[in-house]
Amino acid sequence: MNPSLTVGIVGATGAVGQELVRLMHERNFPFTTLRLFASARSAGRTIEHSGKKYVVEEAKPGVFAGVDLAFFAAGGSVTRALAGDAVKAGCLVIDKSSALRQESDIPLVIPEINPEKLRAHKGIIANPNCSTAVMLMGLWPLHQLFGVKRVIISTYQSVSGTGAEAVRELDDQVHAYVAKQPLVKKVYPYQIAFNCIPHIDTFDDTGYTGEETKMAMESRKIMGLPGLKVSATTVRVPVVRAHSISVCAEFERPVDVEKARAAVAAFPGAELVDDPANKKYPTPVDFAEKVKCGVGRIRKDTAFENGLSFWVSGDNLWKGAALNAVQNAELMIRENLLKPSAA
Repeated sequence: MNPSLTVGIVGATGAVGQELVRLMHERNFPFTTLRLFASARSAGRTIEHSGKKYVVEEAKPGVFAGVDLAFFAAGGSVTRALAGDAVKAGCLVIDKSSALRQESDIPLVIPEINPEKLRAHKGIIANPNCSTAVMLMGLWPLHQLFGVKRVIISTYQSVSGTGAEAVRELDDQVHAYVAKQPLVKKVYPYQIAFNCIPHIDTFDDTGYTGEETKMAMESRKIMGLPGLKVSATTVRVPVVRAHSISVCAEFERPVDVEKARAAVAAFPGAELVDDPANKKYPTPVDFAEKVKCGVGRIRKDTAFENGLSFWVSGDNLWKGAALNAVQNAELMIRENLLKPSAA
């Protein structure tokens, strides 16, 4: 990658923002200047990585002049308030929030699936929901082979998907449990240590949560399948990092397990871990801080005539957020779609 860019990270002090800083350095992203933005209360804080120190600036209108690329990782309200200002300044925005994902003129992109959409942007590219991105690393190669028409999903989502406070809450509750002390609940409505909570985001009048609706709508948009039938149940579990997803999928064409395994093994976003006789299958611990998502437990589904069931584990902070955004930018650079403004 030859161009040297001025890159900004909005929400740089949060969990995803910190992973973006890390990935910028570890993947040798071609930046000459890295500017970190956050709320006014974090302005002036110093973040150090790879021997370099960065002073956090306040994210506000007017700060994007001269910034070629801005990763937004600060939530929907910040995106709605500042993304337009960044675009007006000539900056490409890659946004993690759900604020703009369903806008018809904003591409929602996973580079292994629909990279052609990167050419259609008008200044903003949306990043998918963490559970959607991880799940599709298993479903997409099978769809290409057999043609998916119906999906039933159950997620097992880590607390880091909620944020740093949730990680602390799990840790505090585990320590309190061991010490036989009362468990304090602040982030979640129920105890998360040694428990599962089938409630992520808010419930709507259908009984589904926002997270479940996002998985359905985003899968349709990314895969280009507006009629895809999706039913999801999303669950928070006492895992620190990496989401896991159980998928039952019905296909248009007859399925074959060995062909399915071969398709997953050949897919660039997935690592096949599927040898149940030797107790080999993906787990969130094994796929935290991994570029690829693990796919295993592939078997014929006994409820669908042309169905497969499988299991996916993947890092929600990487493929589910920061890494996918960086991969989109890297691909745009390779395709000569992203250049320094000076060029």
